[in-house]
Amino acid sequence: MEVNVNQRLLAEIGRTQRLEILNTLKRTRGLSVNELVARMKMSYMGIKQHCLTLERDGYLDTWRRPQKMGRPEMVYRLTRRSHGLFQADSNAFTLELLQSIEEIYGPNAPEKLLYNLFERKTSELKERVKGATVEERAKSLAAIRDEEGHMAQFVNEPGEGGPQILECHSPIMNLIEKYEIIGRLEQEMFEKLLATPVRREETRTSGLYEAAFYFGL
Repeated sequence: MEVNVNQRLLAEIGRTQRLEILNTLKRTRGLSVNELVARMKMSYMGIKQHCLTLERDGYLDTWRRPQKMGRPEMVYRLTRRSHGLFQADSNAFTLELLQSIEEIYGPNAPEKLLYNLFERKTSELKERVKGATVEERAKSLAAIRDEEGHMAQFVNEPGEGGPQILECHSPIMNLIEKYEIIGRLEQEMFEKLLATPVRREETRTSGLYEAAFYFGL
């Protein structure tokens, strides 16, 4: 029996606690063992052992986070290998289809198709995004995007750069890597749905992926 990538990786990880660690880290830029203990209510040694196993198997790496005082703190973060554990709506067939469209209709055809797709998606979401204010619409949109697998949340805290929808995953990651226009199309979609200017900033470090959509209230 053929086993797909997600099932194989899940079988390799093998324990619910390790999956919880990976899911917790996915929504952050990295956490220390003590921070994981506080969030997960597990013992220090239990989490430490799981992190060491996940690091050995290639799902985590470490970096030293500078502190205001004292030595840098060791922090665990996801590697690119962990991407296969999270929802993905696109696959090799989708990329091959867009490549075929380019070969048949010319180099601009895939971008035209993606533009049309995002226009349709925007129209669909306009029926679902609710709220009289920008903040209400942002919270509604973040909830919808989270359901779609983008691990999205509305953030408006001091020191975070202003109100934003922060997404820690993209189910269409392989498309984003191939077609940079998708970032601009996402930004334009958010502007239409929130009815306000939006700035999109993307961050990638090791296994970290973040897309932050900043807007004014």
